[in-house]
Amino acid sequence: MAGRDSTTPDHGGGVRHRLSHLLTPHSHDTSDKVDDALAASREGVRALWLSFLLLLLTAAAQAAVVAVTGSVALLSDTLHNVADALTAIPIAIAFVIGRRAPTSRYTYGYGRAEDLAGLVVVAFITASAVSAAVAAIDRLQSPQGIDYLGAVAAAGVIGFVGNEAVARYRISVGRRIGSAALVADGLHARTDGFTSLAVVLSAAGVAVGWEQADPVVGLLITVAILYVLRDAATQVWHRLMDAVELETVRTGESVLAGTPGVEHVVRLRLRWVGHDLLGEATITVDDRLTLAAAHDIAQDAEHRLLHALPRLRRVLVHVDPASDEHGRVGHHPGSAP
Repeated sequence: MAGRDSTTPDHGGGVRHRLSHLLTPHSHDTSDKVDDALAASREGVRALWLSFLLLLLTAAAQAAVVAVTGSVALLSDTLHNVADALTAIPIAIAFVIGRRAPTSRYTYGYGRAEDLAGLVVVAFITASAVSAAVAAIDRLQSPQGIDYLGAVAAAGVIGFVGNEAVARYRISVGRRIGSAALVADGLHARTDGFTSLAVVLSAAGVAVGWEQADPVVGLLITVAILYVLRDAATQVWHRLMDAVELETVRTGESVLAGTPGVEHVVRLRLRWVGHDLLGEATITVDDRLTLAAAHDIAQDAEHRLLHALPRLRRVLVHVDPASDEHGRVGHHPGSAP
């Protein structure tokens, strides 16, 4: 039986389905989904630019202290904060590109631009790690004194406060609009806040007479940046390879299996495209059902999925008779579960 896309208009759904809509008004029409996506993108762009400005102000304050004190640990942290601020640019551009409507060539739209922007973010983080390492190694080879230790420690605290504020904001907005990239960037900022506190340790070490504390802490910050780089690269890899959280898949499968009339869930495929989730499902129903009855079951299954998975924008539900769950195309490569 033919599948049904969530963008297909309802041409005579079941009585239960129509009553449900009357008692709980809502819509899954294409226009509503597009409006939701546009609103999410606008909110994401706003969060990125505001946090971008805050991180730039934080980095500028730290850079002024670096110029006066010559602290390598603080320089490493400043470079990292600058790199963090710059990551907002490719993600914001990707959000804007992702608003474009699908075309005959890009039939899924442009949401994947957000995932590609993650590669740029990884490049920025890599550059900050290299810069921090070079500065720290150079200072180990050519030791220099640090002036105004109190100012260095204060700048480290400023870095922590600025990053934590950005982290809270990005994570909150990212979870609200379903953007994994924005949430990851927020968690990245939170990690950076703790590396800023390491600058305070370097100032304390120099204060008690350990002159190499500053470059050593600079190297430790570099190691922390590398851990962040690993996590960011892993997340970008998962997105580009269409990995989806197991909990999300299990929830979707459970919803399909619990839909009245569904005898078996053959497969459920989900993929993130930017901050939108797209899906394809194949279910089996009783062979004796009419086409209209099978259509109602598919419609009900789709409806339940859209409610259970909040970020799901579109889902195609295909129905097979229980006696032939692989259908006539089951022998074709890639058509099996």
